[in-house]
Amino acid sequence: MPGERLSVRGTSEVGRFPGAAPPTRVELTIHKDGEKKQEEGSCRRWFQKMCPCCCKCQNSTSYDVTDKVEFVKHPEPLKPKPENGEVKEMEEMKFLVSSVDLLSSKTGQNRQEHHTDLYQGDELIIRRGQTFQMELELNRPFNADNDKLHLELKTGPLPLVSKGTHVIIPLVDSLEDERWEAKIVERNGNRIKLSVNSSAGAVIGLYGLSVTTSSAKGEAATTHDSSKNIVMLFNPWCEEDAVFLDDEEELKEYVLNDTGRIYYGTEKQIGARTWNFGQFHEGVLDACLFILEKSDMPPSGRGDPVNVVRVISAMINAQDDFGVLVGNWSGNYSDGVSPSAWSSSVEILRKYHSSNGTPVSYGQCWVFSGITTTVLRCLGIPSRSVTNFQSAHDTDVSLTTDVYFDENMDPIDYLNSDSVWNFHVWNDCWMARLDLPPGYGGWQAVDSTPQETSQGTFRCGPASVNAIRSGQVYLKHDTPFVFAEVNSDKIFWQKNLDSTFSQIHSEKKAVGHCLSTKAVGSDKRADVTHLYKHQEGSEEERISVETASRFGSKPDVYSTAMAEDVCIEVRMEGEGPRMGADAQLSILLKNLSSQPRRTTLHSQVAVMYYTGVLKGTIKKEQIPVELLPNEEKTIEWLLPYQQYQNQLVDQAALMLTLSGRVSETQQVLANQTTFRLRTPDLSVTPVGEAVVGKEMAAKITFTNPLPRMLKEVVFRVEGLGLQKGHEVVIGDVGGHSTVTLTEHFVPTQPGARKLVASLDCKQLTQVHGVADIVVREQ
Repeated sequence: MPGERLSVRGTSEVGRFPGAAPPTRVELTIHKDGEKKQEEGSCRRWFQKMCPCCCKCQNSTSYDVTDKVEFVKHPEPLKPKPENGEVKEMEEMKFLVSSVDLLSSKTGQNRQEHHTDLYQGDELIIRRGQTFQMELELNRPFNADNDKLHLELKTGPLPLVSKGTHVIIPLVDSLEDERWEAKIVERNGNRIKLSVNSSAGAVIGLYGLSVTTSSAKGEAATTHDSSKNIVMLFNPWCEEDAVFLDDEEELKEYVLNDTGRIYYGTEKQIGARTWNFGQFHEGVLDACLFILEKSDMPPSGRGDPVNVVRVISAMINAQDDFGVLVGNWSGNYSDGVSPSAWSSSVEILRKYHSSNGTPVSYGQCWVFSGITTTVLRCLGIPSRSVTNFQSAHDTDVSLTTDVYFDENMDPIDYLNSDSVWNFHVWNDCWMARLDLPPGYGGWQAVDSTPQETSQGTFRCGPASVNAIRSGQVYLKHDTPFVFAEVNSDKIFWQKNLDSTFSQIHSEKKAVGHCLSTKAVGSDKRADVTHLYKHQEGSEEERISVETASRFGSKPDVYSTAMAEDVCIEVRMEGEGPRMGADAQLSILLKNLSSQPRRTTLHSQVAVMYYTGVLKGTIKKEQIPVELLPNEEKTIEWLLPYQQYQNQLVDQAALMLTLSGRVSETQQVLANQTTFRLRTPDLSVTPVGEAVVGKEMAAKITFTNPLPRMLKEVVFRVEGLGLQKGHEVVIGDVGGHSTVTLTEHFVPTQPGARKLVASLDCKQLTQVHGVADIVVREQ
């Protein structure tokens, strides 16, 4: 079951030190920059300024004022110089930062709340999209009326606001999600505590922090640079982050667990070895940040996990870019370490970093995978090592594993470049794929072992595992290669007398067996083959294989359809299914031929996050269909409320996938339809006359569409120029019950206004309503 989600707002956002004094209004006097304050009287100071040579010997302090002399025709009367006490008072009136405390202790609130307390050292390591705290020591108490303050974060060699690498963080009265803001939450004399909110799409990496202060009376701004940097990581606990993972046990396994199991051997003799990922070990985070720097990836691209994973895939191997590890399958490892001798990523990463990027020798697939798991988990991307037994290596993008024979049935060695490995280890990493159609987020395959180039570089992925399963190999990145590894057919070819080749045999179950990873919460092996491919030999699996092959270099390996005369379409009535009722869609099939057609439709519906990540399948069925010549048939598809009531996530989105093959023509039918279960609106009705300064009311009505109780219902009501935003706790609302709330308020501004209301509870989301109110002057 998914774990409870972490609030992305820090727990100590509000609060004050006991006995804190209220801010004091002060009168601010500003000296010009560089003005020298002396103890002498004003006349002597003027004389010293006009004739420094006469006065130099009378003062033990050398004071060159040549560039400060200004000749005027009519000098103004000189004002008396302030006494020592007055000078000190004016100095104190300036608004300056004395020191910054990032509250970065491992045992402190920041590191605990951000799940970064396991990293070594006392740096401030935080996750994006979540608030963190810091304290500022000022030269005097903060005055909210006059004093100005903002924070700046910079990363990369050329920080730019437009690229997200230079972040200006304003001081605000209240924090809002999904943006950079800071708020004062505590004051104690000259010390203030800030709660800082970060964007869920922020660039990850190392930031420098500065605090800029000024006064409203024209004082020049002063900048204080923090002596410590801030490390920003991805945040799989934050719903708005693309790497969000909605399962607390999986977060513990795929982000926080620093040891694991990697599988090897053969499908009938599966071996397992323990691997120390060590993502929290001293020096590993520094090494990971060093890898990002060495990749020459623009810092502005480090906010997108797709980009980051693709770069990491290239940088873990030493091909092309002097990355972390040199691959060696020769059997001769005398000038390095044998791949089988490694059992940890830590030594390899630290050695690479300490040598300023000299590749480490040597590695094979499980070592590349172990290091990739370490780096991705360290940066905050959920990841795991996955082993595929009987793993194909397709060298010509045919999406088949080809074996060639001559006329005498002897192998043609120079053509037999495809191979099948006993086992091969790569990685899954978890993220939304906003660059792909809905439904292709979730687990993504990424492989750092250098096998084939991708866009000119030895790397592979991230490739959507859902796309691999369904044969949608045209979706980036490197999906055809991974598909061939797990689900290609082995095709045997014989050379003809005219030098052409004919297909003489095929093995449909030759590759992609027992895909294995460590189970969540235990050292047992979990089989994840079903995530990568349909059941071997099933109609759905065959459709995937043949769909994929049509995008390869041998699109005619499988017989093409004799005709494509059956159409499939999914329709919904009106605005679509409503929450709390059975969901009904219509599947429309048309036979455009003059011959009968038969097929079996395989249907499955899965719960989907709004980011396109599929949570899980909740219903599967097979629907036999017979179509008469030129017949058009509608099939009513039904998802009962009982099957989805406990499965939905925010936005209540679902995806229906249909596939089938026409028996007479071998035509493949495929359709994916996303839809959501519509929630009811709040009814907001104004009551009374809308006049500035005169009380009026609004009636808010809500009917629970579900046959079960809604727990801990809260209304939020706000109207600019009507009333401040506030919460109204309703409590539990019974099944199909109606709640009516009457809000009383006094409009403060004339003109067209909107009163907005929303409902919040765990069982129901996206319930809101609005009333347009025209307020007239009294």
